[in-house]
Amino acid sequence: MMHQHVLKGCAPVPLAHYLKALGILRLVSEQADPECRGFWKDEAFVLVTKLDREGLNRFFLKDYKPTAFISPWNKGSGFFAAGADFLGSIENSIAPRFGIFRKGICEARPLLTELVRAEAAVREIKSESKKLKDKAAKKALRASKDYKERLASADKAFAALKAELIPKCRATWRGGHLEWLSAALVLDFAGETKYPALLGTGGNDGNLDFTNNFMQRLADLFDLKSPLGEEKPESRGWLEAALHQASSRGVLLGAAVGQYLPGSAGGANSTTGADGKSTLNPWDYVLMMEGTVLFSSAATKRMNPSTQAQASAPFALRGHAAYGGTTSAVEKSPRGEQWMPLWGRPLLGTELKSLMREGRMQAGREQAAKPVDMARAIARLGVARGITAFQRFGYLERNGLSNFAVPMSRISVTERPHARLLDDISGWISKLQYQAQDKGATARIAGVERNLSDSVMAALTSTESPGLWQDVLRAAVAVEKVQALGTGVKAGPIPRLSPDWISACDDGTPGYRLALALGSAAAAYYKGRPEDSLRHHWLALKKGGRFYNAKEGKLAHDVRVVASGRDAVADLLAVIQRRTLEGEKRQRHPAIWGAPGTEARLPDLTAWCAGEVDPEACVDLARAFMAVDWGRWNPKLHRLNPAPSHRRPDEAWLALRMCALPWDLDGQSIPMDPALLRRLEAGDMNEALGLALRRLRAHGIQPAVGSVLADPRQARLWGAALAFPVSQRTAMTVLKDLQPKFKEKHHGR
Repeated sequence: MMHQHVLKGCAPVPLAHYLKALGILRLVSEQADPECRGFWKDEAFVLVTKLDREGLNRFFLKDYKPTAFISPWNKGSGFFAAGADFLGSIENSIAPRFGIFRKGICEARPLLTELVRAEAAVREIKSESKKLKDKAAKKALRASKDYKERLASADKAFAALKAELIPKCRATWRGGHLEWLSAALVLDFAGETKYPALLGTGGNDGNLDFTNNFMQRLADLFDLKSPLGEEKPESRGWLEAALHQASSRGVLLGAAVGQYLPGSAGGANSTTGADGKSTLNPWDYVLMMEGTVLFSSAATKRMNPSTQAQASAPFALRGHAAYGGTTSAVEKSPRGEQWMPLWGRPLLGTELKSLMREGRMQAGREQAAKPVDMARAIARLGVARGITAFQRFGYLERNGLSNFAVPMSRISVTERPHARLLDDISGWISKLQYQAQDKGATARIAGVERNLSDSVMAALTSTESPGLWQDVLRAAVAVEKVQALGTGVKAGPIPRLSPDWISACDDGTPGYRLALALGSAAAAYYKGRPEDSLRHHWLALKKGGRFYNAKEGKLAHDVRVVASGRDAVADLLAVIQRRTLEGEKRQRHPAIWGAPGTEARLPDLTAWCAGEVDPEACVDLARAFMAVDWGRWNPKLHRLNPAPSHRRPDEAWLALRMCALPWDLDGQSIPMDPALLRRLEAGDMNEALGLALRRLRAHGIQPAVGSVLADPRQARLWGAALAFPVSQRTAMTVLKDLQPKFKEKHHGR
């Protein structure tokens, strides 16, 4: 018969309680019930085992055999003078339950003979000054050349022996203490020791040695001197509290908890007074440490030499402020963050071990090393392996005194069809992050880079919607705006995008369709490929539009760059004026053609002219669409939602539109009058309309339009609308609307 235990004392946060759940599953499956399973449900860990509640309690109180948590490479581990009492008590115990621990200590002792002597020599030299009572004499001794040289020599000898110790331990150890070593530290390809953030610096955080603290907590729970290592009277109550959140009869201990339980760590403002002491349930710490063993790094085989040490541990990444991280100067930490998996189907202990050993996520061809990469990998993973979510923890340094594992966002695991789009910009984002972290980086580039990463994370972790993918592209354009000011130019402009971005961003709004029309605009389309994109009017680009034309880290001066990126309407007016000027060789036709199937529709242009479209958002999205590989655009494969209405712009604007076409109209060349644009820019609608009407009537077109009432803002908005390319079919429709007899005339031909 299997029993299901809802362990309310084990939750995804804080980290101590998460690790405690893993430790419980590991211990029960290895020492009591190989068929037991565990999973997460409703913010609690559920253990399924043949042990009933009393049987589970009995296992931990009577039969549990602690893992040999030993760190002979740390001075505070008990193998040296500091903390030797508790290690010695376990080493001298005769209780069978501590047999595994004694074996680990026994395997470590022969490797430490010379190291212990070297450490004793260091202490002996340091004690010379402590023996002196006179402060002046102490200061003089420490300042003397002989004392400094002897101490430096002793420290060097100790460090050299310590460096040799870890490879020896890895080569000779077997059993649980080897798994502990693999979780606590990593030997890289050069043989240097690196430390995953989960366990500090090799099982040590400042003055707190995790293994020595573990031994102290064992002494709180068990009688180390008794033949059977029997539990102490308070142990059962603490166990009930640790597993089931039951109220404990035992008082919590005033003991160090380390980085895993920030809420109980004490410190300033942690209680009603000015300062508070750390409190701890010993079982919480013991079971938490047992859970850390599952995070074996095994980096000598799998770690990418280019990644940081913490990224070699399961689901560990370089830190970043995106989507719930922090850039606060008070909370800087090079130790990164770790995403702890949550799963909804029961896993065996062996399956959990396999999950952790495979705890590497691939984003494309590369191993995920940053939060954005991890989110991309998760979006591709979908619900494979039973993982339902990841709880994100950041290892943050507070006040320069201690480190805390602070819970951040919860990331649900959901397959997202558009996640692969980010392959287009992942390399660009990496370059931006590198430049944003440079010592000379400005706050502007750091800000837009963080905003871009936030947008990507939101698109990958929230319910999919076109608006989120539009936010990603607008955030990318914000980067280009900062680059135009001379910062972050080395990263280059937005790289070439797949046409699939168009479908991902399709929210069916007029603003989206107008952005698409403007984004595809070019001087001409030759064999399906654009020539001379409008992008050249916003950024100084080399021919082809893929790379910046830059000198000495800044964009080169380019007379074709007429749009500042600060006022969308002014930018569009400047762009169409520039295209008109450049079109003098084409009889002053502004060279603005849209990709087939993307041209602006009349209902959408009506919405623009009526002020119903946000110009800034529309043009920013258009600037991102300018990076699309329009040579791969196929209107049959990327069908757009049609405009939902039959609205038409005011006939006055239609008359203006007929004077700003890149081709001949009905066999007649109607050149663009630059004065018309200047009048619109100045807000003089009637004068601009008069120029347009005279131009059209001179070519035999007689619009039934007189004058129009419009304020300067509307005049500028109407002028900006001329920059959106329309199709020849739309132009002919407009001509029919302006001149009703046109249809009859052509019918008789």
